[in-house]
Amino acid sequence: MKTTTRVVVIGGGVVGCSVLYHLTKLGWSDVMLLERKELTAGSTWHAAGGFHTLNGDTNMAALQGYTIKLYRELEELTGMSCGLHHVGGITLADNKDRFDMLVAERAKHRYMGLETEIVSPEEIAKFAPITNLDGIVGGLYDPLDGHLDPSGTTHAYAKAARMGGATIETHCMVKETNQRPDGTWDVVTDKGTIHAEHVVNAGGLWAREVGAMAGVYFPLHPMEHQYIVTDDIPQIYERDSEHPHVMDPAGESYLRQEGRGLCIGFYEQPCRPWAVDGTPWSFGTELLQDDFDKIEDSIAFAYKRFPVLETAGVKTVVHGPFTFAPDGNPLVGPVPGMRNYWSACGVMAGFSQGGGVGLTLAQWMIEGEAERDVTGLDVGRFGSWITPGYTRPKVIENYQRRFSVSYPNEELPAARPHRTTPMYDIFTGLGAVWGAQFGLEVPNYFAQGDEPTYETPSFRRSDAFGATGREVKAVREAVGINELQNFGKFDVRGPDARSWLDKVMAGRIPQKGRISLSPMLTPKGRLIGDFTVSCLSETHFRLTASYGYQAIHKRWFDKHLEGDVQVTNVSDAVTGFQIAGPKSRDLLALCTRDDVAAMKFLDARSMTVGQVACTVQRVSYTGDLGYEIYCDPMDQRQLWQTLWTVGQPMGLTPFGMRAMMSLRLDRFFGAWLREFSPDYTAAETGIDRFISWKKNTDFIGRAAAEAERKTPPARTLVTFEVDADDADVTAYEPVFIDGKVQGFCTSGGYSHWAGKSIAFALIPREAAGKGNTAEIEILGQMRPARQITTPLFDPDGSRMRG
Repeated sequence: MKTTTRVVVIGGGVVGCSVLYHLTKLGWSDVMLLERKELTAGSTWHAAGGFHTLNGDTNMAALQGYTIKLYRELEELTGMSCGLHHVGGITLADNKDRFDMLVAERAKHRYMGLETEIVSPEEIAKFAPITNLDGIVGGLYDPLDGHLDPSGTTHAYAKAARMGGATIETHCMVKETNQRPDGTWDVVTDKGTIHAEHVVNAGGLWAREVGAMAGVYFPLHPMEHQYIVTDDIPQIYERDSEHPHVMDPAGESYLRQEGRGLCIGFYEQPCRPWAVDGTPWSFGTELLQDDFDKIEDSIAFAYKRFPVLETAGVKTVVHGPFTFAPDGNPLVGPVPGMRNYWSACGVMAGFSQGGGVGLTLAQWMIEGEAERDVTGLDVGRFGSWITPGYTRPKVIENYQRRFSVSYPNEELPAARPHRTTPMYDIFTGLGAVWGAQFGLEVPNYFAQGDEPTYETPSFRRSDAFGATGREVKAVREAVGINELQNFGKFDVRGPDARSWLDKVMAGRIPQKGRISLSPMLTPKGRLIGDFTVSCLSETHFRLTASYGYQAIHKRWFDKHLEGDVQVTNVSDAVTGFQIAGPKSRDLLALCTRDDVAAMKFLDARSMTVGQVACTVQRVSYTGDLGYEIYCDPMDQRQLWQTLWTVGQPMGLTPFGMRAMMSLRLDRFFGAWLREFSPDYTAAETGIDRFISWKKNTDFIGRAAAEAERKTPPARTLVTFEVDADDADVTAYEPVFIDGKVQGFCTSGGYSHWAGKSIAFALIPREAAGKGNTAEIEILGQMRPARQITTPLFDPDGSRMRG
């Protein structure tokens, strides 16, 4: 066995073999995979082997599309069969909301190049005549859906990897992973020790145990899952062509042809987590005991939906475990806080996603970044606060909701509240309707009187609409207050702090007592952050950005750290309030002896507010006159008492994130992971106006940004006023210009101040211009839209800056 290698991949399932193959495909041949038993042992060997492109995350859908198209390439490369059956698939909708979701997904597919189509019950009857269509509204047909041979596909990946120079060691159990001071790893196995530059945890069912060897907790949990293969069914084997897949979300089931019969699997509500205290090392190619009681209700529903099942005998029952992350997406990428330790875990849909996961991780390792935004599967999207006690109920919830309707305004209840601020009980008493971000409870809006304290999920304007409008009015006409906890915050200290920031930030680094706005770029010029930079002293800066991105940002800072600089994540060590609106200056002035009137726009200063020592910044994401007031969490309630008491005669009103996201529309302010994300460059989104071209620093991404400065990118971000009905743009709706799909929406919503529906969209640069008309597809309806270039509120910024 080799004793040195560049990369050790731990785990020989479909994901580990895909990672190994893609590393060789991108040029790293000195790579090695270790499998404690045989390839496919674990979840891979007993998988149903289905694949599909449908996914609410467009980047995940694209990776699934890549995976499916890769199989033919693997067969041609290796001469091995993956057992492909491209039979197409239909997802059924039995109610209006489910049909709305499918229509919205089809709209996204238009600009993604996926050839899905909405089908009527009559068309479904032709595709899948064994389906009882009682109550069916329609469906979504995907010609790429199908199934394959799990074992054959995994071995094809393995052979392709070997052809590229990779080594695979089976019956080789990893016992320890120990990091050397230089960041490389000693991987201790029962066959000896291997010295590797990088370690990839593709442990599948054992990913938690493999991670624990390195002192890492992976938020994963295995779930029991059961499917049934029937005896021969005449209505199946007498067909002229193979029966397509049918996904029946109402029945929590998926169905496909298997030989001369059918295979049907269930995501049942009375589900069970498996191996709660750890996956046994002795487990491998075993199955769990049959449990028909658990799926009794699902089977009864399936008999009604597919009557041929009721008289079909059962040939085989497959009951085995596979792993989920709390949100159902994979955990991929460099593990925060670790050097050269990578994750390829939690890939519950291995034959839909495994190829894309392998490609993404290989690009990340070799090229430094993946080709598309990987936030949805980044292992860094969960923080150090996550525990097994949180993971398990979220995984159960996700399993149970595998086929549920996903609404854009939905807040899932499991494991909540988990993290709260000192304001939680006060805000609850004021009618807060809570959302969650990165485990933190955040007010979405405040209900009054007999308004419900639960927002009903909807694709249309929800029952938060009235409350949101009320809060927007309060901010624009008087003064509003909301919490600043849900910002990611970093303190940057040291003699080299300024020079280091000049390198990692593309924008201007401010002088003492001032604030600047700056994009942070990857080497390829794509956005990895949208920051407020505050200079508190020449050796102390504070960075403010997305709360949910804090672990990913800290990983980036650590990777690029150099000189005498310390970067500390203070996201939960610093909190406070934002006050905004025409009376916000008066309110702050009454709460402090400092000269508030002397504060200019983008000033930052220390100030005592009431009894509390604060850092006050004159800036507001509402686009209005406003201030951010930061303090120690221990002082937050006292600060609130001061502001709330003084502010009552002025009409001080709490507002939540729903109002915040409406207010930002008035000023055309983009949002992180909507308008600004690693999918886009600064020039595409207009945030290049904050790049400091004059500074004499080769900041990260400068060459790519300079190239786009000389040759502007093909697309640009614009704003549309939309003739909407009762539903507004959320994201990824296609934009039709001259009758063709030429762009897509990044986000949108309703401007309560202007009384208009607004959409942000990326469209061809040559098509942009004031008054340009388009159509935007919202829930299957073509809605007229007109490009606007003048902000809806304070167009010259006089109130915000004055």
